[in-house]
Amino acid sequence: MSNALPHRWSAALFAAAAGLVVAGCGNETKGPDQAPAIGTAFELPGDRVYPEGIATDERNGDVYVGSFADGTIYRATAGAERAEVFLPSGTDGRETANGLRVDRNGRLWVIDSTTGVAVYDIASRGLLAHFDVTGAGERFVNDIVITADGTAYLTDSKRAVVYRVTPDDLVRTIAQGGRGELTPAYDVKPALEPHGPEAYTLNGITADAAGTYLLVVDSTGGDLYRVDLTAATAPIRKVTLIGGELSHGDGLDLHDTTLRAAHNTDNTLTRWTLTDNGATATRTDVVTDESLSTPTTLVHIGDRTLVVASQFDKGGPLGPGTPTTPFRVLSVAGI
Repeated sequence: MSNALPHRWSAALFAAAAGLVVAGCGNETKGPDQAPAIGTAFELPGDRVYPEGIATDERNGDVYVGSFADGTIYRATAGAERAEVFLPSGTDGRETANGLRVDRNGRLWVIDSTTGVAVYDIASRGLLAHFDVTGAGERFVNDIVITADGTAYLTDSKRAVVYRVTPDDLVRTIAQGGRGELTPAYDVKPALEPHGPEAYTLNGITADAAGTYLLVVDSTGGDLYRVDLTAATAPIRKVTLIGGELSHGDGLDLHDTTLRAAHNTDNTLTRWTLTDNGATATRTDVVTDESLSTPTTLVHIGDRTLVVASQFDKGGPLGPGTPTTPFRVLSVAGI
């Protein structure tokens, strides 16, 4: 296959990726005696994959990964050393894939940054619904979380809003032919520090187990925001970060009071402890390693963290060069 970038990496997508390159986070690295074990969880077939999102199916341990380059969705069954294609490139017109999630009812949610989110029945691989992002302005739908009540929340990095799709929205949309619209639920822009019009802001998103609040990261500003899902007024507050910041912050993963974050162009992972019901986060660990290969997101399972090594800087949307194949999802212990 040619090393030329696929035509579907438009100028807008290049700008989106480049928009994450801001001032470095200044994190210290672990010493050799403290270094975590970084290895291969599984490989991805193809020489131009450039993976971005990851999701786990808690029912059976399967892991899904999406290609930012062409929208292919891969599935690695529990214990597999190599993933297989689950949904080919171009399925239902999709040519890129960002955030992924599997809900408790066996449905896979797949974000296309410029069109919205598709919902698939995993058993049949059939499309159930597509929620379109509307309006003529710039958009970059980026990441997704599904809360305890089954509601999906999605970030938009250009509009700095969080969209919401409730279970009732999904049922109604399926019944009406499978086409719906993404509805902004929270406008985070007034809470953000001022950025230029070119900035890409909201990126990773996660939620507490009870579904009472969201955490969203501003990749450009390095800040974390808490969205109170129970508050009627003033639900958005900046989280107090102690011991570091979240510059280049991308994917987030929250288990109990432990928050993990991927910092993409810094080749860094950080771990934070939340207090005050998510109002304060203290950095407790940081790992920086070139082998992380521009980590875009992560998910913590048991005693290890699965990290997507995107290689966006090697012939992808962040720089020239040639990627190392096979593309991999990494297993990191000790973060």
